[in-house]
Amino acid sequence: MDVTVVVLCGGRSSRFGSDKTRAPFRGSTVLDHLLADLPPDWPVVAVGEQRRTVRDAAWTRESPLFAGPLAAVEAALPLIGTASFALVAGDMPYAGRAVSELVATLDRNPTVEAVAAADPAGRRQPLLAAYRTDAVRVALPSPTANAPMRRLLDALVVTELALPAAVTADVDEPADLAALDEER
Repeated sequence: MDVTVVVLCGGRSSRFGSDKTRAPFRGSTVLDHLLADLPPDWPVVAVGEQRRTVRDAAWTRESPLFAGPLAAVEAALPLIGTASFALVAGDMPYAGRAVSELVATLDRNPTVEAVAAADPAGRRQPLLAAYRTDAVRVALPSPTANAPMRRLLDALVVTELALPAAVTADVDEPADLAALDEER
């Protein structure tokens, strides 16, 4: 597939108390667990502080730092040379299992510009989604710093894909990490 994976791993992790993507998880880190589950032949762009990971990635940073996910998407766009990209929050250790299905759903629906995961409660997860790159380049709001992701989604034709709770779960606090560690 003609797709890149963009992984967001540059947040403050204020509720967690330290960088949650570096937190130990199942013999590696939260971020490495996610990266290991991604399709092996898809290029990865990581937006955050560059570090050693289990997988090669092109690294970039949003400007200004900690300006939110839309600014991170804007920073990643120059590094994306594929027709579509999967966007994944780096604090979702099991999300790698879903990116192929999200991208396949996008490919099957030519009039759709994005496919966002929906958790079991029906909440749309824009940080676990597949996007058409050219559509995002056109629809990306300006300025992106500290703007909500819904501004981008509101400008695109979006459908949802229902996914299990463990796949859509993220780590905000240490208790979240403990609960995910019990998932199989």
